Amino acid sequence: MAEKLGLKHTFRALRHRNYRLFFIGQSISLIGTWMQQVAVSWLVYRMTNSPFLLGVVGFASQIPTFFVTPIAGVVADKYDRHRLLVITQLLLMAQASILAVLVLTNSVKVWHILALSVFLGTVHSFDIPVRQSFIVKMIEKRDDLGNAIALNSSMFNVARLAGPSLAGIIIAVYGEGMCFLINALSYIAVIVSLLAMRIERRKSRPENLDILRELKEGFKYAFGIPHLRLILLFLGLISLIAVPYQTLMPVFARDVFHGGPRTLGFLVAMSGAGALLGAIYLAGRKSVMGLEKIIAIASGLFGLGIIVFACSRWLWFSMAMILVISFGVMVQMAASNTVLQTIVEDDKRGRIMSFYAMSFMGMAPFGSLLTGGLAEKIGAPATLFICGVCCVMGSFIFGRKLLKEQPHPLMEA
Repeated sequence: MAEKLGLKHTFRALRHRNYRLFFIGQSISLIGTWMQQVAVSWLVYRMTNSPFLLGVVGFASQIPTFFVTPIAGVVADKYDRHRLLVITQLLLMAQASILAVLVLTNSVKVWHILALSVFLGTVHSFDIPVRQSFIVKMIEKRDDLGNAIALNSSMFNVARLAGPSLAGIIIAVYGEGMCFLINALSYIAVIVSLLAMRIERRKSRPENLDILRELKEGFKYAFGIPHLRLILLFLGLISLIAVPYQTLMPVFARDVFHGGPRTLGFLVAMSGAGALLGAIYLAGRKSVMGLEKIIAIASGLFGLGIIVFACSRWLWFSMAMILVISFGVMVQMAASNTVLQTIVEDDKRGRIMSFYAMSFMGMAPFGSLLTGGLAEKIGAPATLFICGVCCVMGSFIFGRKLLKEQPHPLMEA
């Protein structure tokens, strides 16, 4: 009986119809998304044999987040988020379809991938803050918000577990183009789920749209509250120095472990498994109390895992380290998201989620470029070792600063 109650508690956000629809549709779509991500990295490395160009493609797909996301946060606070989500999913489907056609017709060039990566990043820059701030509208009971965010992370990482494994097999048998085609078709599921929702229409307020004023107000709010400021800055640091470890996975798969696309698929899938464990751990928590300390601990674990992974030359042990790394980064990311969504005011939610995306994903392209260039000079293992040491040091500093602040009132409720 206790076990059943535990499961019921862990999946309690699925009681809400709109969130349940979203969960099902997004689960299908995300498998295709991860298949495409693995296929793109393998395609670029196969075509160029360059770790630096892997970093450039990662930079191209993520750099729009840094510049566009703050504007997208203003848009999310002013326009109907449900309609915006439908539009972003249609655009993402179009991007995957174009990539599929180019690869299946043997017409693809590296510049095509770069241009489509920039387009993908621009659409994601709008999709992320809109989707994150829309979660609260799918949950009627506010107490279930933290659980919904954790389940969202679980969904994301089940897909990260399944998608790369499937991608490795499909690339080996049919080539990268089939992965892009499957991803394009997978968007149908999330679009249908969005259209099936019963959502109270939100009145758009374009007449009040002053982007610079709204941005200034959002930044003043975010950096005026110590807890928001600390979490956003720390997320940016971790994304710059540690999260881009994923960019170098094709190098480890082929040159360190002497494997192929299946080895890459296994490494990325193991990353999904660790992150899924982290998301389930957070979903099982009954309260937001103590999450800020967990952010510091998880980040330290993440950094230690990267250091050990960088030193390992045994595939199965390295896969176990990927499990630890991804557990740490997922707990840190999702716990940060939950804390931010708990203490932020609703009329600024879109902007704060855009700053969250800018910190977590906007800094990653600079990290991808940095790690790709450094790996070209000193090798991928040495690069990751340095990243891991910096991550551990950053976690220690964040924890020290956090102890000096008074707990936020909403985090004690």
